[in-house]
Order: sequence, then C-alpha cells, then structure tokens
Amino acid sequence: MSSKAFDFVIIGSGIVGLTVASELKKRQPSASIAVLEKEECAGIHASGRNSGVMHCGIYYGSDTLKAKVCATGAERMEEFARQENIAYNKCGKIILATSKEQLPTVEKLLRNAAENNIQARKIDNKELHEIEPYASAAEAAIYCPTTAVIDSVSVIRKLQNQLEGTDVQFFFSCQVTGQKNNKELETSQGTFSYGFLYNCAGAYADVIAKSFGLADEYKLIPFKGIYWKLSEQANNKIRANIYPVPDISLPFLGVHLTRVINGDVYIGPTAIPAFGRENYGKLKGIKLKEAAEIILELAEMYLRNDNNFRKLAHLEMAKYNKANFLASAQKLMPSLKAEDMVPTNKAGIRPQLINIKTRKLEMDYIFVHTENSLHILNAISPAFTSSFAFAEMIVDKSGL
Repeated sequence: MSSKAFDFVIIGSGIVGLTVASELKKRQPSASIAVLEKEECAGIHASGRNSGVMHCGIYYGSDTLKAKVCATGAERMEEFARQENIAYNKCGKIILATSKEQLPTVEKLLRNAAENNIQARKIDNKELHEIEPYASAAEAAIYCPTTAVIDSVSVIRKLQNQLEGTDVQFFFSCQVTGQKNNKELETSQGTFSYGFLYNCAGAYADVIAKSFGLADEYKLIPFKGIYWKLSEQANNKIRANIYPVPDISLPFLGVHLTRVINGDVYIGPTAIPAFGRENYGKLKGIKLKEAAEIILELAEMYLRNDNNFRKLAHLEMAKYNKANFLASAQKLMPSLKAEDMVPTNKAGIRPQLINIKTRKLEMDYIFVHTENSLHILNAISPAFTSSFAFAEMIVDKSGL
C-alpha cells in the first residue's frame, strides 16, 4: 500500500480529534493534517451519542483539568453555535438534594462554583417550583443558569465541513494496525508518516497508547448509559434539566431528567458495566476476547470492592428493571408514573479508565506522550462541553 506523509496525524474524528485539528489549523495554517477514523463517518460514538448538555463545571474541583477547561469550553461552544447557526439553548439546570445526608455535598458543589467562577446559587423550594413546577420538594437545591443544551451532531458535521475546507484530509474506514517505526503508523489504508501524532481515539485511546509502549498502568472499563424517554403526555412536566446531588461514594452523576435540543425529555443514564467498548445493545458490540478481559477486571473490582464497586453494581444492574429505574427518577419528580416512561434505543458508552496500580477509577483527563506523540486518555464527560478549550490545552502540551 502507498505511504502518505503529513505534518500532523490525528487518530479519531470525535469532538476532541476535530477540535484539535481546528486548533492546529489556527496556529499553523499551512500545516498538512490527516484525521484517521476507523468508522465510515465522524463522531458516531460518544460524541454523536451524548445528550448535548453543555455543563457549567460545578462538579469539578479547581485542581482538576476538567475544571480548567469546562466553563471556558462551554462559552467557546456557545460562540461557535451562534456563529454557525447551530441550535443552542441556555436553559439552566437544577441540582436537587432530597435528603439531609446530601447537604454537605451541596456545600462542596457551591465551593467548586465559587472557586471556578461559575454562576450557581442555592434556591428555596418556592423558587425551585417556579423554575421546575413538578420537581420534588428539596432539602436544598442549586440553580445553574449557564447550563445549556446543543445539537451535538450538527457541531460534528459543521466542524468536519470547516476542516475539509482548510484542506484537512479525512481517511474514513482507516483502522490503525500498528507502528512501523518512530514516525510511521501502519493502517488498513497504508503507512502514514508524521511530524507529530495526536491520539484522540476515545474508547480506543488506551489501546493506541499501549502500542506506543505507554499507559501500561491503565485498563478500560466501559459503562453503558441507557435511557427512557418521557411520553408526549408527560413531556411538559420538565422545562430544562433536573439532576440529583451526586453520591460522592460513587463515580457517576446518577439518573437525571434532560430536555434535549429537539424537545424530547430523556431519563437516565444508567452506569451499567458493559462488556465491550461498543456494547450499546444487550449483545451488540461484544467481542469475546475483550469481553473476557473486562469480565475478569469487573470480577476483581467486585471482590475487592474497589471504589465502592459492589454498591454501584447492585444499584445500576437493578435499573434494568423499569420499576427501579422509575424509582430513581421519582426522587426528582414524584408524579412520574410507569406509563410516562417510553422505551428508546438511545444508549452510550463511558470509556472509563482504572489505574491498576492504585485500583482507583481515574476521574480526570490523562496525558501520556513520547517525543513525537501525545495521547489523550480518559476523555470522558465533560469532554464535549470542554472541547474547544481542551483542544487548546492539548496543543499547548505538545509544545506548539
């Protein structure tokens, strides 16, 4: 097969890969850039499956990379949507504490907001029900007015079109198969030589990094997010977003209600351990070798109870039952009934890394590198929200 030479090669055409390409073009307009994507089009995994919520950054401590780029990234994304006429709605969000045990977490979230210069304030039940009339009565509630929703698929398509207009070359159905030498990459479409490589491969970023002799201390544990949708009759019960106060003993935000950009209201997601990086259905996307490795790691996490994993597994697996899923949603909106929830095929995968030395789930973005490559690992939520600011950080880290 032929050999192709570029100044920069980017693996992955999700939101991170696309915004990195955009940032490189801003800094080096004449640079030749190739984006390699194993799928037939851009952004069909996490970037195209997310809810489109633009997070304000209240969940992240000021010492995290996520906090450094989330709020700024959301502002940049809003500006992009406005310039490109992409649907965007700054609708706000309620974070609801329904028990006294959650009050210390409320105060922690408010401290995060203050330290990160995020607009957020505590509201009483009167104001809560003016904003969300059907919300549960709260021990405390936080209102985040800058939270928004966006048409995420349109963002992907617009970015791709813009990049193609600046001579960035996309190679779809292009599977990376290994390295030839220090500055050459073997793929299903031949050899790509490069001056510098960015690994933005999302759920496969750890696999690529390991082929470069990096990231041996990490393993990927995918978690599946499944949803229900509110029926047409119940759709008017929510105006924007209602989230629970997160359980600090667990790594995920919990079931919430979100009105997405097209007006549908989704309830979810779960955080059910999945058996593959693309295991969106019950069996769809399962590869036997990968599944065996994941099951082994899950079993070890369960036996050791790493990161309170037994509690997480029991709570999340129970949500395969509609009644349990409904019970989680009713903590936020008591008037919901089973018939208000209709099935949907919406599902996503969170490609969560675990550090096998510390036995901890990694909750922040991770960078590993060689002299000629930078690998972005654990690019989980709020990577879409953060992406424009995150891309600046990524390109800065590569020394450009």
